[in-house]
Amino acid sequence: MSSVLDHIEANPQETQRLIGLGYPELQILLQNAEQLHYEKQALLESQKIRIISGGGGRKPKLSITEQIILTLVYLRHLMTFQLLGIQFGVSESTANDTFNYWLPILRELLPSSLIEQVKKNKLDYEVVKEVLTEYELTVDSYEQVRERQAR
Repeated sequence: MSSVLDHIEANPQETQRLIGLGYPELQILLQNAEQLHYEKQALLESQKIRIISGGGGRKPKLSITEQIILTLVYLRHLMTFQLLGIQFGVSESTANDTFNYWLPILRELLPSSLIEQVKKNKLDYEVVKEVLTEYELTVDSYEQVRERQAR
């Protein structure tokens, strides 16, 4: 098990700081992503023409949960794949491949931004852009609750 997943399991209250989701939301996302993953794998398997029976090959180093956490950590912190691989105990290319596999699955499960939803329709895009420029938004992304040790 990766140290990030161990830390989340031991300290669920810090999940928001680590990956940008609360612990209950993470559990729901993990369950839905895993189910979608198995559905996609079953569909791919049903379309294959096999000469050799399935089930062979090297097993992945990371569990499905760890792969999803790796993807969420990357999206939250935008670190290099080399650092991500070191953190999860896999190679840089494995971290990259894992991220690129799970990103489309997570895109299906998580809502996209308003801009992304209307990006293909130029008229709607202009309307949304005009509406959004009327508002001023201030974001302080570093202000987060931290638990302090009592002295």
